[in-house]
Amino acid sequence: MHSLEKIIYRLLHREIAETLISRVLVGVSGGPDSMALLHILAAMRPHCSLTLVAAYIDHGLRPGETPAEWACVRAAAADLQLDCTMVTVDAAAVAIAGKFSPEQAAREVRYRAFADLVHARQLDLVAVAHTADDQSEEVLLRLLRGGGRRALSGMRYRSGTLIRPLLGIRKAELMAYLAEKDIHFCHDSSNDDMRFLRNRIRHELLPLLEERYDSGIRRALLKTAANLGEDEDLLERLLAGSWEETVVIETPDMEGEPVCRLDRSRFRALHPALQRRLIEKLLWTMGTTTRYEHVMAVLAAGREGRPGSELHLSQGLRIEVSREQVLFSYPLGKGPWRGSLKEY
Repeated sequence: MHSLEKIIYRLLHREIAETLISRVLVGVSGGPDSMALLHILAAMRPHCSLTLVAAYIDHGLRPGETPAEWACVRAAAADLQLDCTMVTVDAAAVAIAGKFSPEQAAREVRYRAFADLVHARQLDLVAVAHTADDQSEEVLLRLLRGGGRRALSGMRYRSGTLIRPLLGIRKAELMAYLAEKDIHFCHDSSNDDMRFLRNRIRHELLPLLEERYDSGIRRALLKTAANLGEDEDLLERLLAGSWEETVVIETPDMEGEPVCRLDRSRFRALHPALQRRLIEKLLWTMGTTTRYEHVMAVLAAGREGRPGSELHLSQGLRIEVSREQVLFSYPLGKGPWRGSLKEY
């Protein structure tokens, strides 16, 4: 095995050992990072029970480049004797319908397509090609957007069924690997589009910080993410215990929507950091957004809300405050309705 392949093999064995006996969907765009990932994982097959399926997602955003990228992915899969599939999605329509940026919409439809493929093909995991460079950019991006501890801990090697084997590898190492192996790849023109904040961070802000402020800024960002990630693991364990003691989720009603009850006395006894995280998880459980202002409003309701008061959140989520509890429900189902519960 190549030295880089050995590094990734040992990392997967240490971080997520069961990955090496899995059926894995590999997201491959045709770009350098994902092409390197595909070849690295394919090189591991003689040493473990690893079944790979290459998946190319056509977002419908760059029709002029899609044929060459798909041909590149298909040729690589054929050379490696791997199954290969393409899924076409409409990211532009999702962006308009959900009022998302094109970048956010593309991510939404891509991961939705991955989940559908995993289910349809009875696979175990999805591998994507985020690198150490992507991690440092992501941490800085989240910092600029005002992210908290969880956000600044960056991406994880594993998030549910999603794995990121290259998260500790610099892009320069991957480019050297591709050159040595003579592996063909494509260039995604959207990575040069300076309308996207991530590209401005990659091409302008990070180089400026390296040149004018600290040449080790990328290492510092990675270290910050790693340290905060360890803190996050501990807080998640503490949250699990607090959740069991504080929240009751009732059987979904006829509309299929959950009803959650928050015990106020136990909630008030928690540390503020756990209170905030519990509210975030509760809103996720209810299937609504976790915007900062929403979280803070619910926190205030749980801490000192007046019995009989209500909060009206998005999609018809209503929050009723009583002396002993805070009730989260969709009394009229999900929808953009307004007004007090007392009016119905």
